[in-house]
Amino acid sequence: MTTLDYETVSRYSSTADSSILGPYMMDGFGFPAAASRFRFRSECRIVDRLMDGRSADDCLLDLGSGIGFWAEHFAQRFSQVVAVEASEPLCEALNRRCGPYANVKRIHGDVILFPREEQYDVVFLGGLLMYLNEENVISLLGQLTSGLRPGGIMLCRETTVRQGTITRQGDYQAVYRSVADYGRIFAACPLSVGREQLNTPYVLMQMGCEFVKKWKALIPSPLQCVPVVGQVVHWGLRLGYSWITRVPRALGLAYPKLTNHFFVLQPDSAPTPKSAARAT
Repeated sequence: MTTLDYETVSRYSSTADSSILGPYMMDGFGFPAAASRFRFRSECRIVDRLMDGRSADDCLLDLGSGIGFWAEHFAQRFSQVVAVEASEPLCEALNRRCGPYANVKRIHGDVILFPREEQYDVVFLGGLLMYLNEENVISLLGQLTSGLRPGGIMLCRETTVRQGTITRQGDYQAVYRSVADYGRIFAACPLSVGREQLNTPYVLMQMGCEFVKKWKALIPSPLQCVPVVGQVVHWGLRLGYSWITRVPRALGLAYPKLTNHFFVLQPDSAPTPKSAARAT
């Protein structure tokens, strides 16, 4: 099995773009910043539904927090947020964004090795597992499970493929796993998948990315007009958002190649969440 070179992964993250397009890997397609803002807002609505019933008094760990958009969102919902980021430029952006929030504790450090001195009601992993080899994923999730308070959950947001596992090599390295592979990994931790949901905003924008890639491969460079094409593709997708992501499946097409899923995880035999217990 091909494995990730963590030095290469770290080198890439140390030079990562702190713009809103950068974390979503949407640079170079001619999309406006509005594309990432739309995607993030849409993902926030999904996350809020998946966390429905969580208490405002909960403490949340945002592990691999990037430039802080998620930490900022959670700061408006939970009483305490701990945001951990290893990349120095991303951590600087995190500090700028979340500095005004007194309830956000910001930590610049290794997301795997940082000391877990607190317990958490919610752990959010917003695209971290794809940068870890399988044995490290299992080890990390096991450690995080032991740090969950009774009734706590983990929420993972990970890029996926339809079958098997694809390991991307080169200057940018990542592991794209299928939903079935993640299910097998979670079971080994042991964690149960309480809810699983396709990230349709991701799929929508990924359709645009893969279309522009094909356009650039087929059209000579002087004629590509990527900024114009990107704008047209973006707004076309936005206008058709309610139905366009269903078209490839209806036609039997494996498009786009990359998808994304949310997983709500609980330790096996986990007790009832606090909010549900109070409701009964």
